[in-house]
Amino acid sequence: MRIRHATADELPALQDIELAAGAPFHDLGMGWIAENDPPAVEVLDRYRREGRAWVAADERNRPVAYLICEPVDGALHIEQISVHPDVARRAIGRTLLAYAADRAREEGLAGLTLTTFAEVPWNAPYYARIGFRVLDDAELTPGLRKIRAHEAELGLDAWPRVCMRRD
Repeated sequence: MRIRHATADELPALQDIELAAGAPFHDLGMGWIAENDPPAVEVLDRYRREGRAWVAADERNRPVAYLICEPVDGALHIEQISVHPDVARRAIGRTLLAYAADRAREEGLAGLTLTTFAEVPWNAPYYARIGFRVLDDAELTPGLRKIRAHEAELGLDAWPRVCMRRD
């Protein structure tokens, strides 16, 4: 699997990956999440232009997973990471996160942060297995508090969510 920057013409494919990756949420009774619109092409393009949209490409150089991120309060915040279910359980997400961690170190950022569902097996429990830890409220930076407030406005707090960090 090759990790590289996303290209402008691939942004619709990233949306397709997001939709496919969301489908398993139906099985958990989280249909609203499964049916939620992927990030708009304009949003994805902003990350791409900033050099913060990376894809895992298959042997035909087609994206099968993606990660978008941005610096938040001295860490690299993972805004979204999605792996197409057809290639799940092959450490592709872990490889994308390792790539992001390397980029964070190169930029002098202290680690990775993300927000995720606490009880979804492929969310917080997965991230804990690969070295992330849940942040308590006192550890939340102003930027993470702002992200969490925005998520609450969107209705994501209908299910327990947490902020996590890996140094």
